Formats: sequence, C-alpha cells, structure tokens
Amino acid sequence: MQNNYHYNLEISDILEKPKNNSSVSTQILFGEKFKILKQHKKFFKIKLINDNYSGYLKKQKFLVNYKPTHKIGKLKSPIFKLSKSRKFTHTKKNLPFASKIEVLKRFKSFVMFNKNLWIKSKDLKPLNHEIKDFSKIVNLFKNIKYKWGGRSFKGIDCSALIQIFYTYNNKFFPRDTVDQVKFKKGLKLKKKFKKGDVIFWKGHVGVCLNSKQMIHAYGLRKKVVIGTTGFTRSQENQIKKFSRKIPILKAGNMSLGVNLLMYLTEITSKSLNDEYLSKIFEVHHKHKKDY
Repeated sequence: MQNNYHYNLEISDILEKPKNNSSVSTQILFGEKFKILKQHKKFFKIKLINDNYSGYLKKQKFLVNYKPTHKIGKLKSPIFKLSKSRKFTHTKKNLPFASKIEVLKRFKSFVMFNKNLWIKSKDLKPLNHEIKDFSKIVNLFKNIKYKWGGRSFKGIDCSALIQIFYTYNNKFFPRDTVDQVKFKKGLKLKKKFKKGDVIFWKGHVGVCLNSKQMIHAYGLRKKVVIGTTGFTRSQENQIKKFSRKIPILKAGNMSLGVNLLMYLTEITSKSLNDEYLSKIFEVHHKHKKDY
C-alpha cells in the first residue's frame, strides 16, 4: 500500500481496537506521516513513522505527496478561512504544537497549509528548528488536563509530555513509559537530581525542572502525600491551591500518637486561662532515628 500518507485533520484518536468505543492508544497530529498496514471494515490499521506506534484510525481521505516545510511552535495555532471579500475568519479550530504543515501560499501575515485553511505566520517555525531547553516545551503544557493517550492542548498523558520534546526536535523517542525506560537503558537510583533528569516510577514518568521541582502529567485521581516540613508561606499557598483539584494529605509527622497529642494540646489550651503556665517538653527514646 501507499506509505506516503500525511494526516489532514487537526488531531484524532488512534484506537487500540477497530471499534468506536475502543480505548485510545495515542493520537495523531496534522501533517504526521504514517503508513497503512491493513483495512478492517470502517478502520485502517496504521503505523506512525515518528515512533513506530500502531493502532486503528477511522477510514477517510488523507494527504498524499504532502511535503511539510514548517511546524507549529506554540501550544495551539488558530485556523482561519479567507472569505471572498478577503477577510480572515476564525474557524474555532486549532493546530496543536508540533503539527507539520506545508506552506502552499502566503497572504499578508497568514500562510495557507490546506485548501483555504490558514494560520498566522508567526506561529510557525522551520521544520529543522530545535528547542534545546526541554523546560520551554513542557511548560507550554502547564494546566493542560490529563488525557490518556493525549498529545496536545486538549489533553496529554505522562509519556507524551516527555516524548513531545523529542518529537518537536525531530528525534526518535518511544511513546509508552515502559519502552522509554528501556530506551534510556534501564533505571538508575539517584538521591540528587538536576534539571533535565527523567524520573520513572511504576507506570509513570516525569522530568526535573531543577533539583527540587519536577513536572509530570497526572490524572485527577492521583493522590499526594506530603510529609516534608519547612515550607515557605508561598509554598504553603501553592499546596492549598493544588489541594482544590487533587487530594493532598499533608502532615509534618505521620504518627497517630503525635497527631492525637497535638489535637489534645490544642483543645486543652483553649480551656485554660492566663493563670496557668504551660510548658512543652520534647523527649525521644534512645532508638529514634531521623532520615
């Protein structure tokens, strides 16, 4: 079969099985190259060229002999149509970051990439353009919701957040976390981290922004436990802000006895007047260890 297809819609789900209600495997962006492996009723089984990922896509017409020259360099680029009166109107659709387009025509500050579909020239970068600082790319996706199999401003998953850096820079990187671990040649246990370190744990992946912060795409069902102390007021406010969206358990000490004592101390202090003099002694047994 013809293997020189490029995708011609903004973004679409690639399914695990040839069924409308199948789980999403990954997504395909505009201009990405793929080949068709076989047909199955109303679906094509395809294989993406950039990461060798395969899945099922609904039958439709695709771009043939399309030759991408540029790519989208921002989170999303609004798509416009040009009227007969030579005015641009937003279609309410957008091309996602890293989509590949062929510049077919230029008019004013716009370029046409498909039949009467235009985007702003300023949203484009040459196909060979590179962003070496990964944080500039992953930070584009801050506050973007988690979506299993997602790869765009509409939703992204943890492994796609890491892969999108390599995709934009025209480099191969596996799609799934388990394959990313193998590609990185296994796990290395570290106690100190630096900017750019990729961290894997069971079924998940993230990347370090610096020695103390990391970024990752997570589902709202993820729960966070914080046992660290010494937060600044700004950091405490951040924790409160995030707790409105995700479950957070935060305690300076996880001991049931210590927390019970703190609670009893609080209610006792409210019952005593100024005539009482209170003192608190902190005593540890000899086997206590701090980590």
